[in-house]
Amino acid sequence: MLTTIAELRLWTRQQHAAGKRIGFVPTMGALHEGHLSLVRTADEQCDTTLVSIFVNPTQFGPNEDFNKYPRLLQQDVELLKTVGSPEVFAPGVEEMYPNGFAANVHIGNVSEPFEGRFRPTHFDGVATVVLKLFLMSGADVAFFGQKDFQQVCVVRKMVADLNIPIEITVCPIVRESDGLAMSSRNRYLTPSQREQSLVLSKSLAQAEKLLVGERIRDAELVRLAIQQTLRSAPEAVIDYVAIADPKTLQELTVIDPSQTPEVVVLLAVKIGTTRLIDNCVCRLRPCDTLQRQ
Repeated sequence: MLTTIAELRLWTRQQHAAGKRIGFVPTMGALHEGHLSLVRTADEQCDTTLVSIFVNPTQFGPNEDFNKYPRLLQQDVELLKTVGSPEVFAPGVEEMYPNGFAANVHIGNVSEPFEGRFRPTHFDGVATVVLKLFLMSGADVAFFGQKDFQQVCVVRKMVADLNIPIEITVCPIVRESDGLAMSSRNRYLTPSQREQSLVLSKSLAQAEKLLVGERIRDAELVRLAIQQTLRSAPEAVIDYVAIADPKTLQELTVIDPSQTPEVVVLLAVKIGTTRLIDNCVCRLRPCDTLQRQ
């Protein structure tokens, strides 16, 4: 396990000197099957895999769960051994943000709606730490999960705008058998809340049925139907329900498949005190028309 930037850079030089293609999976630990699926994909596509485990303080806002966020380093390291032998980079906060650190990365446009409205400093913290990790690791490919859809959009925009020489690969959402998207925060849910949390995946299935099956093209009608389903959970508090262009994250009102052949449905919902996000990408048939509203 590597804990310093110097150790990481030495390891990177050794891998590249041996002609190896490095796959990188950035995480905050508390690993679950969703993370492990990213590691497996990295192993399949690259010669060697690096996993970072770092609870990044700069992406947590006031009154968020930084102090209680689970830190399970040894358990995580053991779990990673079950999917191969990735190298682990687990730095301390002082290593990543030494005294006097003052840099900040802000990616406009795609960082500003949705999560950006509810967590105004979140994506600056994400972009800053991800850029640092990309530069430290020298990785060839980075693997992210679709569950953090807006985060992926921010990272892709940063890579494109700053000409960072790294590929971004997005892997499908991994779900529990009952449909709940896997998340390190699911462990905060009580049994009753865990049952209520299924309204997120149910509402996304409903959205896909309306958009793809029934060809509804009025985005507001779809949003209202999703909100009604979400509110069937007694403890649900909706932060947002959005139907947007998956590339620009611009919200849609009328959906025209000839202009937007795919749409993303994004949810953020608190169940009790636990905030959950989820999404689905709906691929519309190009022959669809706007006749049905």
